Amino acid sequence: MKTYKTKDIRNIALLGHGGSGKTLLAEAMALKAGLIERLGKTEDGTTISDYDACEQAKSSSISTSLIPIEHGGVKINVLDIPGYFDYIGEQCSALRVADTAVIVVDAISGVQVGTEKAYEMAVERGIPVAFVINKLDRENVDTHKVMEELRAMTGPKIVPFQIPINEGVGFNSVADIFDNKAYTYEHGKVTITDVPDSTIEKSSKYKDIIFEIAATTDEELMEKYFEDEDGTLTEAELHSGVKTAIANEELIPVFCVSALNDIAVDKFLDAIVYNFPTPIEAKAAKVDQDGKQAQRHYADDEPLSLFVFKTIADPFVGKLSLFKIKSGILKPGMELNNTNQDKKEKIAKIYTLIGKKQEEVMQMHPGDIGALAKLAYTKTSDTLCDPKDNIKFNPIEFPQSIIFTGIEPKSRGDEDKLSTGLAKLKEEDPTIVVERDEETHQNVLYGMGETHLEVVKDKLKNKYGIEVVLTPPIIPYRETIKKKATAEGKHKKQSGGRGQFGVVNIDFEPTYNLEDDLVFVDAVVGGAVPRNFIPAVEKGLRECIKHGVLAGYPVVGLKATLFDGKFHPVDSDEMSFKMAANLAYKQGMAEANPILLEPIYKVEITIPDDNTGDVMGDLNKKRGRVLGMDPVGNGKTMVTAEVPLGEMFKYATELRSMTQARGSFTMEFERYDEVPQMASQKIIDEANARKEAKK
Repeated sequence: MKTYKTKDIRNIALLGHGGSGKTLLAEAMALKAGLIERLGKTEDGTTISDYDACEQAKSSSISTSLIPIEHGGVKINVLDIPGYFDYIGEQCSALRVADTAVIVVDAISGVQVGTEKAYEMAVERGIPVAFVINKLDRENVDTHKVMEELRAMTGPKIVPFQIPINEGVGFNSVADIFDNKAYTYEHGKVTITDVPDSTIEKSSKYKDIIFEIAATTDEELMEKYFEDEDGTLTEAELHSGVKTAIANEELIPVFCVSALNDIAVDKFLDAIVYNFPTPIEAKAAKVDQDGKQAQRHYADDEPLSLFVFKTIADPFVGKLSLFKIKSGILKPGMELNNTNQDKKEKIAKIYTLIGKKQEEVMQMHPGDIGALAKLAYTKTSDTLCDPKDNIKFNPIEFPQSIIFTGIEPKSRGDEDKLSTGLAKLKEEDPTIVVERDEETHQNVLYGMGETHLEVVKDKLKNKYGIEVVLTPPIIPYRETIKKKATAEGKHKKQSGGRGQFGVVNIDFEPTYNLEDDLVFVDAVVGGAVPRNFIPAVEKGLRECIKHGVLAGYPVVGLKATLFDGKFHPVDSDEMSFKMAANLAYKQGMAEANPILLEPIYKVEITIPDDNTGDVMGDLNKKRGRVLGMDPVGNGKTMVTAEVPLGEMFKYATELRSMTQARGSFTMEFERYDEVPQMASQKIIDEANARKEAKK
């Protein structure tokens, strides 16, 4: 593949609801551009994009693929992004480097939740948007209805660039708004004729709208269009004005295609070439330069800088770092500074990726997207730049991982392999979080949904040969007491020779400070317990509080006052007093009204107004306490509540079901609180059952 200058590069992200046909559209674009010889099928696992074994098994995309397409003297970097909500991390990373978000819409289903979310993400990031209505060759298609749904979502700036002439089964003809011509596709050939009378009125109306929007982007064009008698623009002026309007988010074009039958895909490619913004028209990238805000522009003569937006970690191919050049020209042999890791990286070869295929290139210009192999230190969101420079681009903001499960290898000997495999998957997908809970001795895997967690499980098996079991997470409960109790611990052992003897009298009482575990007070007078044995009493108690008397959970908020005891001048030793403290602990805790404490999380839930009642009712069932409800605009409400962590295990799935996937939430630890008696006994029984199972 040849080298392209910035003005001849387009970067588009294909987004949309799962199953809308994004991958097939990318495939059709590649076929039209001559990149492939025949159209692959998602269900057969034969597309360029879905080359991963998990993708082929599921017949759907699970990670972003790069497909560079050459058309009309322009390189179009197509980022084919998974549409399902569990892979939102892929959407975040791809949108960071895309210059236009192309949202694919199923012509039958119309605007779906994934359509809405993709549009919201693009608008939030200030990325120009275009829509492609796909599958116009199906039964019961109503393009007008879909257009009205899109207009209701986006407002009046949305305008079709094509109109289907014969939508539905047999669809093969569109009216192009720009030239008022009909394009009919039959047997791999296209015939151009006049727009039929049935469509000419609509076509002319939309053409006037497009011309007017294009004219308002420039004072000279505006003067020419509105004041000249002809009231028209040249083809070059029209394309320039449309490109500016799209880049400024003043115009949202809509295209009509059948990717499966290669209908009007060429018109969509032409529009990308002539009307979509180049990286030059995109917003300048802000950077942190030695602690100060600066900018990098897509210019050859600026110092080299690039941003790594994705990592591919393959056990066979090795590590690939996908990047976008923000400034300067990249060539093999360069040494670059990774400012995030404070390390130098040597650039060996530069690749463009065509799905899984790597094609070497000799240089890349600003705005282009490529891959570097086997970088030693570089991770997703890192900045690589000229060694004399010290800049950092803002990292990608990934959403909080919201569902969690325990994970363990089926084979006990695979613990190290599991750690290595999870670390590699985390490199690829920053929404995967793995923590080792030293208290419960459980590996906890966090992700974006149940499907996401299952994909992690499948990848561990397919890529790294590790079979794992996903288990319910063990909640880190705590124990404390509610009243004061006095206990005596007496340890006496005589078995011939020197014995063991120690007696302690201890007051146990709550401190009500659940952030501390034990406050130990030495109140012994008169030498009832020798000074050299008192540390042994405290040590014994600190070992004891690791396991409460109810269910074996750590104890917090406890004050223990040693006020009396007895000793033997020969038989007493440190172990005797540690054992005595243990006996006093068990008796005192049991008599001090012990209770379970559970972690309480502050949860912020953003939902459509219509779902407020269902969500509030569900929170009540979860023993949640609603703190407030605030409107956040666009017909949505944020509900703030405190909910026990034990009730949040599958909340991501439950909220998705209640809101048709339109809801989202974040959660953070707030405090520990007492578990109600009814729930407490169940937790105790489960903990005791786990202990028995380990015996």
